Amino acid sequence: MMHIALLRGINVGGNKMIAMADLRDLLTNLGFAGARSLLQSGNLVFHGDRRTPAQLETLLAAETEKRLGVQADVFVRTASELAEVVARNPFAEEAKRDPSHLLVMFLKDVPDATAVAALNAAIIGREAVRVIGRHAYIAYPDGIGTSKLTGAVIEKKLGTRGTARNWNTVMKLSRLAGEE
Repeated sequence: MMHIALLRGINVGGNKMIAMADLRDLLTNLGFAGARSLLQSGNLVFHGDRRTPAQLETLLAAETEKRLGVQADVFVRTASELAEVVARNPFAEEAKRDPSHLLVMFLKDVPDATAVAALNAAIIGREAVRVIGRHAYIAYPDGIGTSKLTGAVIEKKLGTRGTARNWNTVMKLSRLAGEE
């Protein structure tokens, strides 16, 4: 089964530096086939075994720290789960018009309705958020860098950890996962 692993905070701002070749080698050494990476920010596609995404998250986080000396949250989705993320995008127009300002935050847990309401109440700009299961879709019409709706705010309000990828990266990962 094809899996996508997203490592949080890898190679961002000079922190938690890991060569993508080292991550691919890690997966190969753990017995996973066809490991490929996308960009330099911890995006991996590989053939998994019968372990669940949650089991793979635990394994990959532990082995990344043990073998590469880097502590990072890992978020794993199957290729079919990623295809569903693409299909359920509530911001289709934004995806076409401005895909680099549309993010998907992959979450560890499904936030409850109260947490989602608290997040929406915290928005002070023109950003829009829709949470579907373990995924938060965030449109930043005025740009991401100056927005007050940061990843830390989103995580705090939703009560769960996450890692975000822009729509261009989500689509590239989806295509890469679908090639196998």
